[in-house]
Amino acid sequence: MEYPVIQWRWKVNNILQKGDVTSKDGDDYPARVYITFAFDPEKAGYLEKLKYQAARLIQGRDVPYRAISYIWGSNAHAGTMIANPYTDNVMMFVVESGKEKLHQWVTEERNVREDYKKAFGEEPTMISGLAIMTDTDNTGESAIAWYGDIVFIDKRKSPD
Repeated sequence: MEYPVIQWRWKVNNILQKGDVTSKDGDDYPARVYITFAFDPEKAGYLEKLKYQAARLIQGRDVPYRAISYIWGSNAHAGTMIANPYTDNVMMFVVESGKEKLHQWVTEERNVREDYKKAFGEEPTMISGLAIMTDTDNTGESAIAWYGDIVFIDKRKSPD
């Protein structure tokens, strides 16, 4: 991964009262930055290969293999890493949480390579997509968020 660090800005107007990272009913976030990773058959087991092929047939296109979701949690503590309640192929990192920084632009920076290794125990495959989401379908609440300046940067030290 040539540029392993992602940096972005976001601002959230409100948190979700029923947001809960541990349940499907609470799997909503006022802001989320979602990074998907391409399927690599050399890293997948036999069952993973079958699941991927089935999903690809149904979708009619390539589907992500795994994903990292950086979230602004409502009730989970910042620093928490947890599998998404729908699938353990998506690991969520709570980057911000609660009301303290509402209505403020907040700049975030994460090392995607290191987060992937922490989440899945191996080197990441190629990034296949990036999405931003404000998500309230499970809780039935509403949220407003703004996103800006999403970039991948190389923070490795250059030789002197």
